[in-house]
Amino acid sequence: MDGRLTAFALARGGVFTSAEAISLGVEETALRRARASGAVVRVRRDAYVLGGCWEDAVPEQRLALRTRAVLRTRGTDVASHQSALALHGLPLVDLPLDVVDVLGASRRTRSAGGLRIHPRDGASHVVADGYRCVPVAHALAQVVVRSGVQAGLVPVDAALHAGRVSREELGAALAAVARRPAQQLRAESVTARCSALSESPGETLARLFLVDAGFEVRAQVPVTDEDGLVGRVDLLVEGRVVVEFDGALKYGGAQGREALVAEKRREDRLRAVGYAVVRVTWADLAHPERVVARVRRALAGLSASGVATAVS
Repeated sequence: MDGRLTAFALARGGVFTSAEAISLGVEETALRRARASGAVVRVRRDAYVLGGCWEDAVPEQRLALRTRAVLRTRGTDVASHQSALALHGLPLVDLPLDVVDVLGASRRTRSAGGLRIHPRDGASHVVADGYRCVPVAHALAQVVVRSGVQAGLVPVDAALHAGRVSREELGAALAAVARRPAQQLRAESVTARCSALSESPGETLARLFLVDAGFEVRAQVPVTDEDGLVGRVDLLVEGRVVVEFDGALKYGGAQGREALVAEKRREDRLRAVGYAVVRVTWADLAHPERVVARVRRALAGLSASGVATAVS
């Protein structure tokens, strides 16, 4: 891979265009060889990503890479929807990440070759990650209106938690974007369910599923016992069941074993003061009904044993 082209692309977020490669003296045959070897990845006609950047990226980062590369071929277009959220660095779950959304010179929305072009309609833009995109609040509203509550709530919670958007800004953007009754219902549902306390997408989804099931759910609740603070639990359901989200396997090696022992002691302290503990993983979240059933069983078990927990 040509060193000048690599340096050029890295300075622009890991992407470049065919025209830029040619301007640096990289011939088309060399670009084809780089594609064949995996040194570069073509994400759309004339739009390329360095292979190392692509391989190291998680799905949201790959959408950001794809978006940067496409924008370099699109003049004054502006990234929108989840493409903008990827540039803003927000988490995305249950959303397609293989199509780049932009606002451009089009009278109606049209799609072709991994690109979806929406009418610009006078929308403002900001620069994030070095590229033009709609503001965070506007992109969040676009995703909520188009893709629904579950897909929209994850980046909404993350943006609120990080202070990237306020509830007032979100509400104004939703009011501007949600024009039809069904869209307005989605907007109202997200506004009612969002929380700045959520610390991960998994916590957001678990909370959503449990709230939808009719439970009273509190997030990031401090729990104490006679020795002091036990910890801040992810979710507390009905004041009695602690729900903790495990986003990844984290107990490998000596440090992992120590963490596992500490977690076990923490759970023992929680149970000693009358709480049931339910641990949830990504695999569990793929089946919301199972998460709800486990919490119901935990509540039933506490009731059957006559345990009465004082809400912290």
